[in-house]
Amino acid sequence: MSLITLENQTIALAGIAQACGLVNDLAGTGSAHHDAMMASVGSVLKIDADSVIEIYGGLTGIAYGLERLENQLSSRSTANPQQARYAAQLVYLHKQLVQKPHMLQSIRASITRAQAQAEHFGILHENVLANLADVYHSTVSTLQPRIMVYGDQQHLGNPATVNKIRSLLLAGIRSTMLWRQCGGSRWKLLFARNKIRDQARLLRDKV
Repeated sequence: MSLITLENQTIALAGIAQACGLVNDLAGTGSAHHDAMMASVGSVLKIDADSVIEIYGGLTGIAYGLERLENQLSSRSTANPQQARYAAQLVYLHKQLVQKPHMLQSIRASITRAQAQAEHFGILHENVLANLADVYHSTVSTLQPRIMVYGDQQHLGNPATVNKIRSLLLAGIRSTMLWRQCGGSRWKLLFARNKIRDQARLLRDKV
């Protein structure tokens, strides 16, 4: 079955929106939706899956992102400019990343090790998050321009929160990669904006 469907593209975009929305929440309040975080971080650990939606553990795992995506595409102006900025930066960094096969190989090897760790401790255990955060920091974060996360310094100065944010940015890269694999592009988003919005709404109704 082809990956290139509107539904798969919408799910992948929702994955990006979810990761960016959670980063924004953590940076501003120090907390974020637990189930959405579990699905986003979990998506990093699912290198191989039988379907796109399985990567997020089903529609319930991506419900937060579908809502964010629908809101973003329903507004004539940018509904959440910071979230949109993070998403655009992730897409740009992904373009650089695919030109660095050694870095991709390093990320894959590190994620394979993190999978075993997550099976032992659980996906959102501090050790797993610290490991994934280090993967992001030593690879994607070395690309330019680096993503600058804005929020409350009280939370951004908390190492545990920083690890969650970096893990989610890695999840955003994972979803961006998936978006491309499903045939997504800037032009697709520009010309199929309303179709993607309607598909996000349809998928939300199934949750």
